[in-house]
Amino acid sequence: MSTDSASSALPDEESVALARESAQALARLLRDRPDSDRARVKLDGQDLVLPRHALALLRDLLTDMAQGHAVTVVPRHAELTTQQAAEMLNVSRPHLIKLLENGNISFTKAGSHRRIRFEDVAAYKAQQKERSQARLAELARLAQEDDLGY
Repeated sequence: MSTDSASSALPDEESVALARESAQALARLLRDRPDSDRARVKLDGQDLVLPRHALALLRDLLTDMAQGHAVTVVPRHAELTTQQAAEMLNVSRPHLIKLLENGNISFTKAGSHRRIRFEDVAAYKAQQKERSQARLAELARLAQEDDLGY
């Protein structure tokens, strides 16, 4: 799947408002019709039939746009460069290289270039988020135990 450079731009106010309305309407439809496995959409006079999974993805994409976020669609099997993976994790490229070399994230080499699967980066990011949340919960528990007023 390819995306153009406009897909990584932040949505304007009009797009944010339209995305918000569309996401809410689509969320209601998905909630009110849990047994529907597809939907018919009319686009420029043509009928399209979309699977439920695509509608759920569209709802999620519209929800992110409604919050003013730029959205990029990447297939789970896609391979990223070290720079792309570093940006996704919000770390420096040298730090990412250390994570790769230490075995924290698997990668392959294409010549002298490292390639990292998107799903491996996403899994590492989710794992780090879980660890952070667990540590914060433990800190909060300790603070309450010591009556620190948190």
